[in-house]
Amino acid sequence: MFNKNIKLVITGIIISVAIWQFTLGNIGNGIMYILISTIFIFLYFKNEMILIAFLRLRKQDFAGAKKWLDKIKNPETALTQGQQGYFWYLHGLMLSQTNITKAEKYFKKAIKLGLSMSQDLAMAKLNLAGIAMTKRRKREAQILLTEAKKLDKHGMLKEQIQMMKQQMKKI
Repeated sequence: MFNKNIKLVITGIIISVAIWQFTLGNIGNGIMYILISTIFIFLYFKNEMILIAFLRLRKQDFAGAKKWLDKIKNPETALTQGQQGYFWYLHGLMLSQTNITKAEKYFKKAIKLGLSMSQDLAMAKLNLAGIAMTKRRKREAQILLTEAKKLDKHGMLKEQIQMMKQQMKKI
């Protein structure tokens, strides 16, 4: 909802009010303001629109997720670099069902900007491997599959990677 710089200004104002409350002897109010300021600090690092879009995608509501992502008008200035990665990652996930050329572009942009969780990075590389396989780029798909397998530390994508390897043998 707010620009990232506005969130920092609001945090600074709330912390100064908390310090003022501490000097007046209102310790409880000061602690409450410090806790409120942590909400804005959290939202600086995790954009609220992206969080809501993730929740919509978990419910398979692609239209709702797109609606929330479309509310972010200028991602280069409104989001931090990691948030931009997830912004393009979510766009790639939504477009992977319909337009694989645009999805490939978005996944590559997300990987370039960086995703903080290795599981998300593995999922993006797995999707890119699938796109490369449909475009008959077997070598690139194999490289991306091995990278995805290395990044999948918890084995959550093990079945999908095995299925892709078997499909690749048929090509």
